[in-house]
Amino acid sequence: MTSRERVLSAIDHKEPDKVPVDLGSNPSSGISAIAYGNLIDYLDKSHLPIAIYDVVQQLAEPDEEIIELFDIDVLDLGRTFNADPSDWHPTTLVNGRQALYPSWFNPEKNDEGEYFARNDSGEIIAKMPYKGTFFDQTVFPWIDGYPANNDTLDEAMSMVLWQAFAHSPWDKGGEEGFWDRLRSNTIKLREESGKAVMMVAGCNLFEWGTFIRRMDNFLMDLHLERASVEMMLDGFVERHLQSLERICSAVGDVADIIRFGDDLGMINGPFMDPQIYRDIFKPRHKIMTDYVKKHSKMKILLQCSMQLKNSTVIYDQVRRFSIDSI
Repeated sequence: MTSRERVLSAIDHKEPDKVPVDLGSNPSSGISAIAYGNLIDYLDKSHLPIAIYDVVQQLAEPDEEIIELFDIDVLDLGRTFNADPSDWHPTTLVNGRQALYPSWFNPEKNDEGEYFARNDSGEIIAKMPYKGTFFDQTVFPWIDGYPANNDTLDEAMSMVLWQAFAHSPWDKGGEEGFWDRLRSNTIKLREESGKAVMMVAGCNLFEWGTFIRRMDNFLMDLHLERASVEMMLDGFVERHLQSLERICSAVGDVADIIRFGDDLGMINGPFMDPQIYRDIFKPRHKIMTDYVKKHSKMKILLQCSMQLKNSTVIYDQVRRFSIDSI
């Protein structure tokens, strides 16, 4: 059984020859740069680079030697981008270890050892405290309230660190020929590796609400600002569908899995009453997953931080639409 067959069998709830293994097929299964440095030291592979492809969470892209050593079964399509040495420049981790940042990411360090990152307009939108291990969001565009419509939603989303400092392949998403390159890279990775290929799409709804309004405000909004919440969520769905249309057209027949992400809860249960999920989020999640099912062959993986215990009511709702794996 090949790696691809192993992963797809597991997603289809068929017993594979062994348990599929993942390391870094997407940020949720990734490894922090510091932990990765410790790992390669332990394995006596300190010569390998620590390439931080997700700068917000400070996640390292596993080297091909590590992929083969642990017989990893699924690969992130994003690893086929930023493949030239010129795509990276050196940085230093908080433990003093040398690492690499994408060439476009140049945070500033102050006298207190804090790092600040600016968007294209020069505004500071992220901060990593002294000896911190990831960047925190500092700008919540609609923190003072909702506008009357979504006319400024694109501008608001561009102010959020997750979009401004997107990981590969989306850091190249605005370049000419990106979609053709995405397809050719997918075909090559699929043919040469024999592994399952993961396309990271995001399509977050709850999370984007917290990015725009801040967590405390958005949780209250679900009860007190229902109309405004639904207006904003419809704006997210519209934009996600535009992205999904391009993804399905480019790689829907050659990528194996598309990853959706939305943290609907935490270790001790969901962020919201199950009825709120049913009324507000479920119909919109279903619109997006139905689109993928209709226009591609990709399996849909939803990654969520919510622990299964105490969260079965919401997960039961998720399983009733087009999600293949959680």
